[in-house]
Amino acid sequence: MKMLNLKLKSQWVPLILLVIGISCQPTTKEEQPVDEAAARKAKMLARADSLELDTPYEAPPGDPLEHHTSGYAKVVCSAVFIMGLDPEFAAENTGGFSSPFEERAKVGKPVVDYEKKTVSITMPNGVVRTAVYLGDQSQGCVTLPVGMDKVFYEPKKIMRNLPDATKTPWPMGDVLSKDAMPAEVDMEKVNQAVDAAFEGDGMTAAFVVTYKGRIIGERYGEGITKDTPLESWSMGKSLTATMMGVLIQQGVYQLDQPAPIPEWQKEPSDPRAKIRIKDILHMSSGLRFRAPQDPDFDPTLGYPDHLYVYTGSINSFQWAATRPQQWPPNSVGRYRNSDPVLTNYLIRLAVEARGEDYHEFPQRALFDKIGVRSMIMEADPYGNFLTQGYEYASGRDWARLGNLYLQDGVWNGERILPEGFVDFVSTLAEPWVKDGRPIYGGFFWINGDGGRPIPKDAYMMLGAGGQSTTMIPSHDLVVVRLGHYKGARAGGDALDNAYTLLMEAVPAKVNQ
Repeated sequence: MKMLNLKLKSQWVPLILLVIGISCQPTTKEEQPVDEAAARKAKMLARADSLELDTPYEAPPGDPLEHHTSGYAKVVCSAVFIMGLDPEFAAENTGGFSSPFEERAKVGKPVVDYEKKTVSITMPNGVVRTAVYLGDQSQGCVTLPVGMDKVFYEPKKIMRNLPDATKTPWPMGDVLSKDAMPAEVDMEKVNQAVDAAFEGDGMTAAFVVTYKGRIIGERYGEGITKDTPLESWSMGKSLTATMMGVLIQQGVYQLDQPAPIPEWQKEPSDPRAKIRIKDILHMSSGLRFRAPQDPDFDPTLGYPDHLYVYTGSINSFQWAATRPQQWPPNSVGRYRNSDPVLTNYLIRLAVEARGEDYHEFPQRALFDKIGVRSMIMEADPYGNFLTQGYEYASGRDWARLGNLYLQDGVWNGERILPEGFVDFVSTLAEPWVKDGRPIYGGFFWINGDGGRPIPKDAYMMLGAGGQSTTMIPSHDLVVVRLGHYKGARAGGDALDNAYTLLMEAVPAKVNQ
């Protein structure tokens, strides 16, 4: 394997442990035997090695601690100004993926300026990383490049063209039905499931359950309401797939077409020009883009690209688009942020090519149609959406998005996603199956290995820190669980207990 040898950074050890312990990826309660797991991993890596192309790797530039601090400032900024959390609580408990908790002890305490709406953190070398809140209903928070006092674009306030939620029935509004609950649902067990989701030290912040589109269970943590946007992390990848689905339905793109990334069209021989949109959505573009989740992740090679597009204060689209090919497309499945970043790039290219406002597009084309009011999609300093993980939304709004999928992409009689798109995202991706990991589809996780106590037809939007929106078609269920990052492990156990109770409470469809 062609790799660049760099000196091991000691600060990477805590991050590796964090990623191993807390990931977006589903895990089974019963671990595989060590020898069997090792053999499966060795086989997967040998397969990847046999397909690897002879291309160079360039690690992201900069000091890893400075990148960690960039993420730290952004996370606290979003927690304070979007979620409304106390800054000390936020520093202790939220956003541990792009700013590991262990790294936070190496820098100064976040200083919140409520007038300027900034969060600043001083590093031991005197460098200050500052994140700024761009305003209500805008693009949330962003860490400014060092030495800059503003972003490189004009932040856009996004207006919601929706009726008063307090006077509009669910799901377009928040007025819930007073009709009796469905007779076939055991509400006592549903209530037990809601209780179970909040047990232990999981720090669950929101739990919403819908059956056939109707809310049958719901609770929020201390200081959280049905309207509070919460850290959602990689659930945003599924949101990104949804926005691509909207454009496909509008006739702009096709799944099978080569992705028209401008950087890949400059040379006729560029192998990246053969990467299809479906390959990108399958996390099988094959680009060299190291991620801590890689089964062969080597920390000696420097700061991972997967995090750099969050914390580098760079043009994330340009960085992803200029990475070389590591494997042929559609051959190896790897969970890497290059692919959702590139999907967002394609979305921006398409929207702006037809003269529309890129930042308004998600609200106009998707959220206004399904009743979503709380979604905040954050961007890099160049205005590029970072919805590979930097987005915030309420439990109810994630439930709305989940129900769009449970309804095959149709809402109030309007087809928002193209026919077959829901099947595409919820079907196992061939490269992942060949890798021996039947767990991934089209920017959605799939319970293909039975790792969760729910049917194998379930598919999920998953985010680091224990965030999830789960569609269970066989039971007409959508289950949303959001929590503060530090409670992820215990929160996962609590969610599994809640799943078990819900499977007892809600009968499977007769035709299953």
